[in-house]
Amino acid sequence: MNASVQRENTVLMRKLLVIVVLMLGFGFAMVPMYRQICEALGISQTRTVGSANTQVDLTRDVKVELVATSAGLPWRFEAMESAVTVHPGEFKSVSYRVVNTLDRPVVAHAVMNTAPANAMGWIEKVECFCFSDQTLAPGESREMPVVFRVKSGLPQELSTISISYTFFEKSKAS
Repeated sequence: MNASVQRENTVLMRKLLVIVVLMLGFGFAMVPMYRQICEALGISQTRTVGSANTQVDLTRDVKVELVATSAGLPWRFEAMESAVTVHPGEFKSVSYRVVNTLDRPVVAHAVMNTAPANAMGWIEKVECFCFSDQTLAPGESREMPVVFRVKSGLPQELSTISISYTFFEKSKAS
């Protein structure tokens, strides 16, 4: 190999090493840059549940009725308790049980509704099976928790709220 080709190869190798070092540095810088961009855009993935007013109103009780239905699915779906009493601002954990009575696996999604309808804005869910699709094998039974709170500042006329979850089978095209 002649000297000029050797020199060109050495220069190319140095340039490539600089590029590799820069790419490695950029890879490490991506995590904090991503966090900054998400914060700036308001799409942070970190959950800050309870960072707002989390004072519990011990002077008031709210009855929360728990309802479970499965639309068109012959599943057994029920709340473990029919109702709970909470203080506004207090986190409460409840459980639901579902059994796939079909002889095939089913993917379904639960949707929450409240009665009265204006109570929806006063319910804050921290953990819920309704956040994602649920896949149950034939005959599978599962207990699923829901952690929620009734927000402080709930209007006085709302002393009873019904929370209803309805399971819908996901179509195969979804």
